[in-house]
Amino acid sequence: MSLWFTEKQTDAFGITMKVKQTLETKQTDFQKLDMVETEEWGNMLLLDDMVMTSERDEFVYHEMISHVPLFTHPNPKHVLVVGGGDGGVIREVLKHPSVEKAVLAEIDGDVIESSKKFLPSIAGMLDDPRVEVKVGDGFMHIAESEDMYDIILVDSTEPVGPAVNLFTKGFYAGISKALKEDGIFVAQSDNPWFKADLIETVYRDVKEIFPITKLYTANIPTYPSGLWTFTLGSKKYNPLTSQRTAEIETKYYTESLHQASFALPKFVEDLTK
Repeated sequence: MSLWFTEKQTDAFGITMKVKQTLETKQTDFQKLDMVETEEWGNMLLLDDMVMTSERDEFVYHEMISHVPLFTHPNPKHVLVVGGGDGGVIREVLKHPSVEKAVLAEIDGDVIESSKKFLPSIAGMLDDPRVEVKVGDGFMHIAESEDMYDIILVDSTEPVGPAVNLFTKGFYAGISKALKEDGIFVAQSDNPWFKADLIETVYRDVKEIFPITKLYTANIPTYPSGLWTFTLGSKKYNPLTSQRTAEIETKYYTESLHQASFALPKFVEDLTK
């Protein structure tokens, strides 16, 4: 008998994949965690029955949330990742030689440990000496920080459970305070097919705080609809005119794609007006 997992985006739509075996399942202090081996996507992390990352396509999300802001900033040295316990964003951040310190603020330590065990290609840089892992509430870490970071990356789940506070205007205001005077932040902001209202709200709130606000997209096949958005807020640097270039190893991000990712389909562009 075949085992299939379906993530429902709505009551009428979901994405489905065939599962070889369940590697781990537990109820953490914050959420339900499952690590499964799938036939199509390799090992996959699920939180509260939502796909977080998979071995086969993880590079798209992790590269695009990281390199767009990092290549926009002329000299990023101090980076904060909120969420992202699988370690993929940290791995990409550390590809930039200018980065001296990368802080990971992940509320659920079980996500970190499970990812180290079952997703070593993603979590393999969490023990790098430039990385400081803080197991705790990223919202509170932001609230306690001021003028500390060049880049802040919010790698959160959907706005439910432990991530609900990471989609509030107050959180974005806190991020602005935690950033240096020329800082940049990016948050994943879900997909425009089923979460248009969320994108509109996030973009509006960020735009009220940051003088430069941009929406950009990437194709992530294991995420609902495949079309994913990121919202960027910058105090000084425009990602379309302040692009730094350098040779790093990537599978999705390129210099030309950096520019192209901001060219939005009309129905997505309308969400930013």
